[in-house]
Amino acid sequence: MKVRVFYHDKCFDGACSAALFSRFYRERIRNDVEFIFSGLLHRAGALFNENDFDGEENAIVDFKYSSSPKITWWFDHHESAFLTPADAAHFEQDQSNRKFYDPDFKSCTSFIATVAEQRFGFNPAPVADLVYWTDIIDGALYPDARTAVEMRAPAMKLTMVIESTQTYGFVPQLIPLLATNPLGEILDEPFVASLLPPLLERHQHSIAILRERTELKDGTLFFDVTDHELEGYNKFIPYYLEPESIYSVGLSKSSFRVKVSVGSNPWAPAEPVVNLAKVCERYGGGGHARVGAISFEVTQQDAARKAAHEIVEELRAAVRGQGS
Repeated sequence: MKVRVFYHDKCFDGACSAALFSRFYRERIRNDVEFIFSGLLHRAGALFNENDFDGEENAIVDFKYSSSPKITWWFDHHESAFLTPADAAHFEQDQSNRKFYDPDFKSCTSFIATVAEQRFGFNPAPVADLVYWTDIIDGALYPDARTAVEMRAPAMKLTMVIESTQTYGFVPQLIPLLATNPLGEILDEPFVASLLPPLLERHQHSIAILRERTELKDGTLFFDVTDHELEGYNKFIPYYLEPESIYSVGLSKSSFRVKVSVGSNPWAPAEPVVNLAKVCERYGGGGHARVGAISFEVTQQDAARKAAHEIVEELRAAVRGQGS
């Protein structure tokens, strides 16, 4: 039995969601199964290729909804889970008891654990540490920016590796370990440990670049690092550098997209009031109320920059309005 699990790539919660789903499936659905793990990324244009849905069962976790009849399982917690109203309607009409959505959960991993326990009798106790850390990391529940940027806990180092590494096949190799092994032990695996030193050095380099590039005005900071290979930088660095900020807008570039990252400071001196998912949806992106992103084609750097500047002005105006 071949089950293909699609997950949000370059994301700790995405990898952990795939790990937890596979453990739950093996324990509560059937155990004579071969899992194949495939990462999905938000990009301009089509997010799914129907030909990739080649498993006897196909699951999507921590990523947008697909109305394909080949998708048999789906779990997500993003506010922007549906690409179109038709997709949302398709989900509402689904009778399979295999597709689940709740944007109130901090992480998709904790959502899967809860649904699997309540509906299918799964025991989440052996993966309690995994669930705990995905809530901390995906929900930005760190006590302060320093904790988020210094990354002392094993889960935070794993997050850095997952978000930054360019090694092909790394995350699919990691996922089965996340389902069964303590996080500290996973860090000691040779294929993981060898990646850490250069990534920690790159992390320090990204702090230095963002210190140079970050501009704070009216509670909203902006930076453009499209001339550096910095996608996958620690998203809390801006708030570490500018603790008085409320919102951040960043432009970064990779081989396949230009990304506008829109976030809010979890430790902001004033409560963020703008729903960032709604802002990003207007440009074809999405996310959560407190953090979102938009992906543009590599050739659309000017359009990405225009969108970023418009969002910066909108957020700065909102902060000025709060203060009046």
